[in-house]
Amino acid sequence: MSFASALKCRECGREYPLDPIHVCEFCFGPLEVAYDYEAIRKTATREAIERGPLTLWRYRHLLPCDAEGAVDIGAGFTPLFRAANLGQELGLRHLYIKNDCVNPTWSFKDRVVAVASTKAREFGFTTLACASTGNLANSVSAHAAKAGMDAFVFVPADLESGKLVGSAVYGATLVAVDGSYDEVNRLCSELADKYGWAFVNINVRPYYAEGSKTLAYEVAEQLGWRAPDHCIVPLASGSLFTKIWKGLNELARLWLVDSVQTRMSGAQAAGCSPIATAWQAGTLNIRPVKPNTIAKSLAIGNPADGYYALQTMADSGGAAVAVSDDEMVEGIRLLAESEGIFAETAGGVVVSGLRRLVEAGRVGRDELVVAFITGSGLKTQEAVSGRLRKPLTIGATVGAFEQALAQREEALPAG
Repeated sequence: MSFASALKCRECGREYPLDPIHVCEFCFGPLEVAYDYEAIRKTATREAIERGPLTLWRYRHLLPCDAEGAVDIGAGFTPLFRAANLGQELGLRHLYIKNDCVNPTWSFKDRVVAVASTKAREFGFTTLACASTGNLANSVSAHAAKAGMDAFVFVPADLESGKLVGSAVYGATLVAVDGSYDEVNRLCSELADKYGWAFVNINVRPYYAEGSKTLAYEVAEQLGWRAPDHCIVPLASGSLFTKIWKGLNELARLWLVDSVQTRMSGAQAAGCSPIATAWQAGTLNIRPVKPNTIAKSLAIGNPADGYYALQTMADSGGAAVAVSDDEMVEGIRLLAESEGIFAETAGGVVVSGLRRLVEAGRVGRDELVVAFITGSGLKTQEAVSGRLRKPLTIGATVGAFEQALAQREEALPAG
């Protein structure tokens, strides 16, 4: 059973039944799931959680759906590991990587869709849909296939080919829209009113967003039931950022961690940085922008949770930073060459953003820092194509190899 008690407006506090709605009828504020924390405290002990499955469903007490009927493709409980090589490069003694590249469809979106699809099926929906920059479309397609539901996924037409294939392979109806993500999202908002479908990030959004909290739960558990000192998170809509913060504070409220002194910092691509721009200007007002970046998974020019992300930064003592596309690619290479993880563009944004924050003195050398890597680079190979070392092309002889190797070494810069 779920301990979710109501939907609550984040602005005026009005409560609503646990229905497929997402906007307050009074003030048009976004709705969020509220819980009976006193009841949860009696059952969600550290021991009970540790006995659970090695998926996000070990935290079923803190999710808004019935785990017994879960649409489960094995999402969650991904590795958290000490990144000593990258930490040395960046000047950090206690850097950890949360590697969500290894989820079933290769991104953190499997967390939110696992919850959204489970709740959608509880509501009686038979079709799952979404507006997406790619990763969400992949996950919706896969979960719909597992659940025996139809799937319609709407994406910008200029999306990376790996993400298009990663949706179509599951049998979903893939709709490529001639426009930006913000235009795709507006279209889907209109379709959600017309069709009886579960749009996971529209009419089922309050439940969908709760899946991101499981990243916070896992990190705290994997650190021995403690909150990190600093989190570095990629910023798109801002929802992931705010839900990690919510998850950490829920653990403190349930006495599962002693306290939360975590600082929350976010990173964006400079070609689509409405949250970071507002932060640097010292305002909570987001000015929408037209995306112009290779980081398509972060290319949301009008972030729905941008205001709340800025509040979280202010409340936690964090910061926001934006990096160029060139820095992003360098971040992808640095993470791969130092820790053996090939991340998508959002991961490059996080690594280069973290470097910037360290250089600016916003992240301390001795802080326990967790960098969230949210998707695999196999989906966005275009970002690094042409920027990597070319292979040695040789005949099948030892002499040919040695000649090519000598020529390569001569071309390398002097150490």
